Amino acid sequence: MILQAVLRATAQFLDPAFWGVAAKAIALTIVTLIGLGAAVTWGIGWLLPDQINLPWIGTVTWVENAISWAAVPLMVVLSVFLMVPVASAVTGLFLEDVADAVEARHFPHLPPATSLGIAQTIRDSLGFLAVMAGANLLALVLYLIFLPFAPLIFWGLNGFLLGREYFQLVAARRVGLREAKQLRRKHALRIWFAGGVMAVVLSIPMVNLLVPILSAATFTHLFHTLQSRA
Repeated sequence: MILQAVLRATAQFLDPAFWGVAAKAIALTIVTLIGLGAAVTWGIGWLLPDQINLPWIGTVTWVENAISWAAVPLMVVLSVFLMVPVASAVTGLFLEDVADAVEARHFPHLPPATSLGIAQTIRDSLGFLAVMAGANLLALVLYLIFLPFAPLIFWGLNGFLLGREYFQLVAARRVGLREAKQLRRKHALRIWFAGGVMAVVLSIPMVNLLVPILSAATFTHLFHTLQSRA
């Protein structure tokens, strides 16, 4: 069931709707990361004084510039880490486009789905970004403590988060948020495993930018398969 959903989602990647979402999501991800970097650099410059007085050295006027420039490589590193959470959140804004494309090709007999609405979509996307980024930051401690098992921790954590978010959002379009949550709990292990497959692909640099789209398509297939077997 899960493998079939992944294969069907992958086979549809030539669909123009998928590439349209990918182009918009990647462009918005890059703009968001650049904006975050600029905001952090500006914030550091704003918080630091123009000059400081050091014992035996005297007045130093270059500390602000030095720290501001040092923030640039730091943000580059953080951008690599934040790229996937940001890309996932951004793709959430276009999730319905992916799900609609999947249903148009594989489930054409279905009536139009109920739109989640732009306000809820933005709220869910920002919430997912906060949860995913926060959870992975906290998990850094576990990665260091249990270094040999770091990949398993990464796949397990992000598999749970991806499965929880994308299945629930896809299902809510068809059955409402309350029933979508009930379905997610009922099929929790299966959804977690499917999310784990997505998390493995998440480990591949550059390809991971396409994982949110693959996840949305995969969980659309998985939702309809589970519904048909209910």
